[in-house]
Amino acid sequence: MVQVTRIFILALVVTGISVLNLFAQQANSLPRPKNIIIMIAGGAGYNHIKAVEYYMGMKAQVYQQFPVHLAMAHCPAKAGDYEPNKPESNNYATGYNTVLAWKDTSYLKRDYTESAAAATAMATGFKTYNNAVGMSVDHDTLVNLVEWAKTLGKSAGVVTTVGFSNATPAAFVVHNVTRSHYAQIAYEMLLDSRCDVIMGCGNPAYDDDGHQLMSPWKDARYVGDSSFWQQIVRGSGKQTRFRVNGATRTVADMDGDGKPDAWTVVRSLGEFRALLAGKPPRRVLGCPEVYSTLQQARTRKEGESGDSQPFFTPVNKTVPSLSEMAGGALNVLGANPNGFFVMLEGGAADWASHANQKGRLIEEMKDFTDAVTTVIAWVEQHSNWNETLMIVTGNHETGLLWGDAPLSPLMDMGKGKLPFMSFYSKEPTNSLVPFYARGGGSELFRNFADERDSIRGPYIQNSEIGQGIHMMWVK
Repeated sequence: MVQVTRIFILALVVTGISVLNLFAQQANSLPRPKNIIIMIAGGAGYNHIKAVEYYMGMKAQVYQQFPVHLAMAHCPAKAGDYEPNKPESNNYATGYNTVLAWKDTSYLKRDYTESAAAATAMATGFKTYNNAVGMSVDHDTLVNLVEWAKTLGKSAGVVTTVGFSNATPAAFVVHNVTRSHYAQIAYEMLLDSRCDVIMGCGNPAYDDDGHQLMSPWKDARYVGDSSFWQQIVRGSGKQTRFRVNGATRTVADMDGDGKPDAWTVVRSLGEFRALLAGKPPRRVLGCPEVYSTLQQARTRKEGESGDSQPFFTPVNKTVPSLSEMAGGALNVLGANPNGFFVMLEGGAADWASHANQKGRLIEEMKDFTDAVTTVIAWVEQHSNWNETLMIVTGNHETGLLWGDAPLSPLMDMGKGKLPFMSFYSKEPTNSLVPFYARGGGSELFRNFADERDSIRGPYIQNSEIGQGIHMMWVK
């Protein structure tokens, strides 16, 4: 904690104490949101949103009507990946360059961030090296938004359409030197974190089509290991002690009453839908009956290609949508009178972009749009925009998605049809992503937008999400 404080103070000095003092003064005059909701469309840039907008026959997405609309940069603190036993170099990334971004596509493909570093920046307020999960460039642990929320007596959770131990949800909850340590991350999320809700894929008992597998399963690393997962499932709602790698481990005290709190495990579609109404369990681990993603990784029907129309292959009908998972999570978290923090991710949009799957990208972005609509309805029915802050953004752009050439616009082919568009990469890029905010404290983020892109206009850094929320929560 001393090291984290030192880093935070250094950041204030670097960015300008007088400017941060001004922000703090303005934050004191703004509403302090009781609830904070961050929704992340994985890998989604401006054209990913435009593509689903054209497909759905919409003039604009519902979140594009939010009063605060900015661009966001997401370059890592350092270029390069973590390598065990290798000292960190001083090869710092130079940050976003608006001139190069609009004339040199090779620049957009260099030294980009990836999901773990991007999520760590948003969750902690500090940029870091690629593949880091809640760790600084010096490998110190950083306090994340879930931890901040729990210190304030709030509920907290993460929800994703990919594995719950994947980069983005992990970075909002735990700490690890690299995102590839899935089993370690899963143990920390389920045993050591104080999360009230964790939802995501990785169920080792099912394949990507939702078909049940015979035990022993091929790969249970996304949930820790097969023995641990079986203990978690058998002990749903009551078991707090588990045998892990020959040692006895206890789950965390989630609510601060001095007693460990068992996970209620939710797996079937019916169980997820049951969370949408009535009195929910106090603590929920939701892991649908599917392996790597809800829908994107399902087996392709003969004839499907990257250029196929959305839903060419029928969707899995035994798993929930992101809307249903989000609604259930909000029902659990919203029971706390002190409020909550939640991160909701449409993570498989990133996977579709990596694979250059146009139709499946549209599917994932439509699912994300539907989830945003569900969350807005929840706020307006169960809360209000004075006490709830909602942010919608991407973690980075993936695929360099443009029209018939890089930097040329997409072409609308009509409702229900794929737009004319092309991917020019299979990796993340340095392209700015959009940032939308509505509700209590949202106007604060305009103060962070002190840099300007020649096309997108004022932009913030992804780390300023965490910094802004921290200011709102500091009394």
